[in-house]
Amino acid sequence: MNVELRHLRALAAIGDHRSITAAAQALHVTQPALSRTLEQLERRLGVRLVERTTRHVALTEPGLRLWEHSHRILTSLDAALAEAAQPQPIRLTFAWAALGRFTIPFLREWRAEHPDVLVRIRQADDPEAALRRGEADVAVLRTEPAGAGLGHVALIEEPRIAAVADDHPLAARDALVLDDLAGECVAVCETAATTGADLWPAGARPRTVDVPGVVEWLTSIATGTTVGVTAAGTSHHHPHPGVTYLPLTDAEPIVVHLAWPAATAHPSTEEFIALARRHLAATTGAAASPRTARPDR
Repeated sequence: MNVELRHLRALAAIGDHRSITAAAQALHVTQPALSRTLEQLERRLGVRLVERTTRHVALTEPGLRLWEHSHRILTSLDAALAEAAQPQPIRLTFAWAALGRFTIPFLREWRAEHPDVLVRIRQADDPEAALRRGEADVAVLRTEPAGAGLGHVALIEEPRIAAVADDHPLAARDALVLDDLAGECVAVCETAATTGADLWPAGARPRTVDVPGVVEWLTSIATGTTVGVTAAGTSHHHPHPGVTYLPLTDAEPIVVHLAWPAATAHPSTEEFIALARRHLAATTGAAASPRTARPDR
């Protein structure tokens, strides 16, 4: 089809900015030149990738799929070129809590065994999407990845905990059960929720309210407006002076997964996954069970 990198860069920029004008500025080309590049790509593929009106730019379904592939291809190419010059860090992303209390000991062990391969850690609202776009090499997920294209392994089962304001009557308890929260309003994160109303039995479910991220979640709870249910790792990564975390004794645990692109790009991905499994198994006494084939080199 004779598709060139400039075509992919054009579509990636248009999909990122949702504007021909803004994408042209980002690529340092003129708007007519960018429009011609997009039209050429659409002709060569024989499919409409972008719907354009005078006020609106949106990716079509084929455009959205190719946009994601374009990001992954371009990121892999940039990483390969950079790797040729010097070793690149492995990029680890997570939504809220990485591996909880195991994070620092595991990363210290990785550094001791692989001093030449740094780990770059980044919090992302949607770590699974970051993997699919090629913006991360490995992600910690607390839900199984949806759809094809990602490998994953279940590392540990993590307890759920409750979060309440320090001056909430429940804060004086040693532990809680789900029924203690049924009469409360529960804050649920829009981007990385591991808990919804369906955690409670039908007929005894609390009211819920969506919040956009961890800062808003903590603030809502600290002010006494809501309570929360989360993974135990949250208390390790996000201690808050106005929030008390308590064990939630009758809630099902959360399975913590490590995920990676099925066609792995970073040469140390397989070693990183293997060490994570060994470290967590040795620390918790529970062996991790693979859910897919080993990552491809």
